Amino acid sequence: MKRILLTMTIISALLTQTACSKSDDPAPTPNYNVNFMANLTGASEVPANPSTASGMSMVTFNSQTKILTATTTYTGVTATAAHIHKGATTVSGPVIFGFSNVASPISYTSVALDATQEADLMANQYYVNVHSAAYPGGEIRGQLIKQ
Repeated sequence: MKRILLTMTIISALLTQTACSKSDDPAPTPNYNVNFMANLTGASEVPANPSTASGMSMVTFNSQTKILTATTTYTGVTATAAHIHKGATTVSGPVIFGFSNVASPISYTSVALDATQEADLMANQYYVNVHSAAYPGGEIRGQLIKQ
């Protein structure tokens, strides 16, 4: 009887160890994507303007490939240009990424960002700007904020 009980205890321990082996669990898939969003309005322009146009930009940055992808939509404006600029909320800055197609929805994929561009993006130092004939300096603007 003792021998049967000992054998069953050993078998039970081996089955428990085998069933709970970590090698059976799939490794979690890392998520390298960092998301940003901007609401575009005339009030966010520098200086602010009374435009009733509006828009939204959704940006995903892959921290492994260093590629930025953006989708920008807008209404109420006939765009003549659109870009991502560098600058804080109340500062106008240089164009960093120009969009070749400015018809809504705008789709854009960058080349790999360098370390400075990545640091600026992560520090919310980029904004999306849509320009028009009525507002050549920018009709609607929105700061890209990490989500």
